[in-house]
Amino acid sequence: MKPAMETAAEENTEQSQERKGCFECCIKCLGGVPYASLVATILCFSGVALFCGCGHMALAGTVAILEQHFSTSTSDHTLFSEVIQLMQYVIYGIASFFFLYGIILLAEGFYTTSTVKELHVEFKTSACGRCISAMFVFLTYVLGVAWLGVFGFSTMPVFMFYNIWSTCEVINSLQTNGTAAVEQICVDIRQYGIIPWNAFPGKICGSTLENICNTSEFYMSYLLYIVACAGAGATVIALLIYMMATTYNYAVLKFKSREDCCTKF
Repeated sequence: MKPAMETAAEENTEQSQERKGCFECCIKCLGGVPYASLVATILCFSGVALFCGCGHMALAGTVAILEQHFSTSTSDHTLFSEVIQLMQYVIYGIASFFFLYGIILLAEGFYTTSTVKELHVEFKTSACGRCISAMFVFLTYVLGVAWLGVFGFSTMPVFMFYNIWSTCEVINSLQTNGTAAVEQICVDIRQYGIIPWNAFPGKICGSTLENICNTSEFYMSYLLYIVACAGAGATVIALLIYMMATTYNYAVLKFKSREDCCTKF
């Protein structure tokens, strides 16, 4: 009986050590995850998806509203339609680029964690690796500044649709109060520069304008522009996080490369 008890005790000890080893391995792996880069990647993918998807649909809805109500002549909005079509193709390119760039930055974040050092003792930073890391820092800063411009540009259609919507609310309140001067309240889309000044009708007033605001195309385009603007803002925040992560990684690789020191950022 004694040998059997000793054997069982030894097996329990081995199992507990094995479980302890698995637990320590999991903790070690989780400790090497670049959480900042991971959060930035998720936020970047979500922001770009919202901006590109909602922006594409909102642009198509804007063209439909313009053709149906504000510009009856095709020649008046031909240039605007071509610009919208070009912007839709650019959106496809932006989505593809940021999908690849986000994966590359996430991989670079994993590569510069302590996990690499622990799994590959012979790992050392090289001049080529530091140059690649510096290139990511520079490119991320450029993209961050560019996306600040994109975010500012995406607020313009939100501002335009908000002005139209607020004018419709004024017309609705005047009609509720029994005021007969609603036909004098107008919106001239030509003042935004998207169609020429000789476009007809260009200006919509009164109850006709209220009917436009009540259409599903207007309401949906307005909401889509708001979501696209929010997506652009989320992408800017993600790029700011990427800036901090890539800058920190590059600084550690540059100044502590002789110590074979890696980062967990």
